Amino acid sequence: MENIKRCDWSVIKEEKNYHNNEWGFENHSDEYMFELLILENMQAGLSWRTILVKGEGYQKAFDNFNYNKLINYDENKVNELMQNPNIIRNKLKIKAAISNAKYFIEIQKEFSSFDNYIWGFVDHKQIVNLWKTIKDLPAETDLSITISKDLKSVVLNLLGLLLCIHFYKQFELLMTILMIVLQNHTNHNISVL
Repeated sequence: MENIKRCDWSVIKEEKNYHNNEWGFENHSDEYMFELLILENMQAGLSWRTILVKGEGYQKAFDNFNYNKLINYDENKVNELMQNPNIIRNKLKIKAAISNAKYFIEIQKEFSSFDNYIWGFVDHKQIVNLWKTIKDLPAETDLSITISKDLKSVVLNLLGLLLCIHFYKQFELLMTILMIVLQNHTNHNISVL
């Protein structure tokens, strides 16, 4: 029997795997951050569970989120993706993923990596919020508003404020340590708000 304490939202297999292996763990990989950006955009208006269940389908459909391949997607590829039952078939979101790959690469060129760009907003230190329940999470923060505006200034499509918060929590910028969850996170470069 498992003896892992999880957040209440972690119910099905995909959520448990995500919770135990990704959510709240620091990751500085540009490839991983790009994947999260794309999945967050795909999630707009949907539940994260829906995206997690289709995760493998997205991996295959979007060439393992290789932004160097996505920039070459054309209208034929968009039409092919629109026929793929293993992903959410939303033309606007699919086209946003393709154009976001181009802007992602531009950010990498300017800042040497997307990681440098995104972590620069918090002086390359984690922000740990000690909220007690999932209900305590704010809909937006000053940081999410700032980053969302900056991302929109480089035309990253569809990434709104709520998605910004979720995106940053994924790779631990806004590492949400819920007091009801006991996970071993060790990092000596943390700011507590």
